[in-house]
Amino acid sequence: MSGLITRRGLLAGISALGAGAALSACGAKTGGDTSKAAGAKADTSGDTVRVGLLNSLSGTMAISEVTVHNALLLAVKEINAAGGVLGKQLKPVSQDGASDWPTFAEKAQALITDSKVVATFGCWTSASRKAVKPVFERNKSLLFYPVQYEGLEQSPYIFYSGATTNQQIVPALDYLKKQGFTKLYLVGSDYVFPRTANKIIKTYAKANGMEVLGEDYAPLGSTEFATIVNKVRSAGADAVFNTLNGDSNVAFFKEYKSAGLTAKKLPVLSVSIAEEEVKSIGTQYLEGQLTAWNYYQTTPGAANEKFVAAYQAAYGKDKPTSDPMEAAYISVHLWKAMVEKAGSFDVEKVKAASDGIEFDAPEGKVTVDGATQHVHKTARIGKVSASGLIEEVWNSGGPIKPDPYLKGYDWAADL
Repeated sequence: MSGLITRRGLLAGISALGAGAALSACGAKTGGDTSKAAGAKADTSGDTVRVGLLNSLSGTMAISEVTVHNALLLAVKEINAAGGVLGKQLKPVSQDGASDWPTFAEKAQALITDSKVVATFGCWTSASRKAVKPVFERNKSLLFYPVQYEGLEQSPYIFYSGATTNQQIVPALDYLKKQGFTKLYLVGSDYVFPRTANKIIKTYAKANGMEVLGEDYAPLGSTEFATIVNKVRSAGADAVFNTLNGDSNVAFFKEYKSAGLTAKKLPVLSVSIAEEEVKSIGTQYLEGQLTAWNYYQTTPGAANEKFVAAYQAAYGKDKPTSDPMEAAYISVHLWKAMVEKAGSFDVEKVKAASDGIEFDAPEGKVTVDGATQHVHKTARIGKVSASGLIEEVWNSGGPIKPDPYLKGYDWAADL
């Protein structure tokens, strides 16, 4: 594999939008020998325990995932310096998903079966999460997933430390509506997250007096956006909702500016562009554009000041922090708190101990909801500044209880 998305991998991601049986089949095919997997047990016998780090360190998603991997390593280092977990030091074992979904499943199985990890932290795209989900469920091993996603999912063996739909996409739509942006154009990468997110967006729009004037997808990793940008420019929309992922955003925003489109003329609200991506794309292409997250490097508070200082001391003064990095970082600390409350590394005991676990996170206080295995999080809308950082322009005023299936919204009843 070259590290770029293969056709097989892309189809695996897209198929995740369909039947659960297809997903399970994909996971079973790429996850290795299931009879061997069933006997896989975490090794807690020594003075150290292994934790798995599963990220794209190569390929089109490396632009986003390398920094998440770094944040996970920082959390492990901090925990070890403070005495470890239940008196044991953590030994990180890294695997490269290579931006390819079947590879993620294979590497997940290797972490569980060969490395005998006590928990795994990682994945970014929903396609990668869908690919590994049956692997973790089959092995009854824990995955901590750190990135905002499209919701409509729960797994007994996944904890979601990033935002679900009612903590990011719905607040973003509420914000656009309040600002008078009611004619939207949807642009996304062609896999499960953007397609499901846009299904939710269209359902919201229909119930809230908004119009979706166009919807286009590009293959993940695509660098050709002239046609899509021309369609956006001529559609008559007053805002673009962007669910592109990875380095496709570089090409999209360069084409956007080349076409004469600016944040003032036609603002773009992105849900997968954070500080690291701003730096990679270039501030000159993004200044004034909007983002929806739960954390920014500029989020006030002593816990965030400490996090930013620690990250930059480890990786460089010019290195920004971002929402997925922060969600990955807190996921390790949340797992530690669960294990210590349980008094055991046993997966079922850790799950039973999860409800109500709190952490003074860089984004503010977060609390684990044991029923959904998601986290209460504050929604934040930001604007890219000339400095390359993202400045908050709105927040929800406090943490929002996770509602992955949008049960609290009448307009979402048919989703």
